[in-house]
Amino acid sequence: MAKGSSKDKKSTEKKGGDKGKGKTEDATADKGGKSKGGLKAATAVNVRHILCEKHSKAMEALQRIQAGERFDKVAQECSEDKAKSGGSLGWMVRGSMVGPFQDAAFALEPSTVDKPILSPLVKTVHGYHIIMVEGRR
Repeated sequence: MAKGSSKDKKSTEKKGGDKGKGKTEDATADKGGKSKGGLKAATAVNVRHILCEKHSKAMEALQRIQAGERFDKVAQECSEDKAKSGGSLGWMVRGSMVGPFQDAAFALEPSTVDKPILSPLVKTVHGYHIIMVEGRR
């Protein structure tokens, strides 16, 4: 009988959740099973990137960061896109980025510009990206 009452409780919670905030929590819980590792499912990431048209230039930028240079400094000097403010793209939601870029961004753990956790080079129609994530929500 205890099982039945907890089931009723769950269905009541879902009905109440349709009014706004609860609905997004239900959707997040559904996506949770698909996320890799220990990362919680997110609907948006605060992302920075460095975009280079040529593979060699992107590799050079990646090596500079791995050698200890700050991500934002390297982005200002090397990135070939309009996100010149340290490579910051701000908060980006799922579906607003090109496929491979989005996959890499949502797979990264948040980090800081002085000790970034980087993606490997990501090739898109725009060129080669080095991606880091500052936050997830």
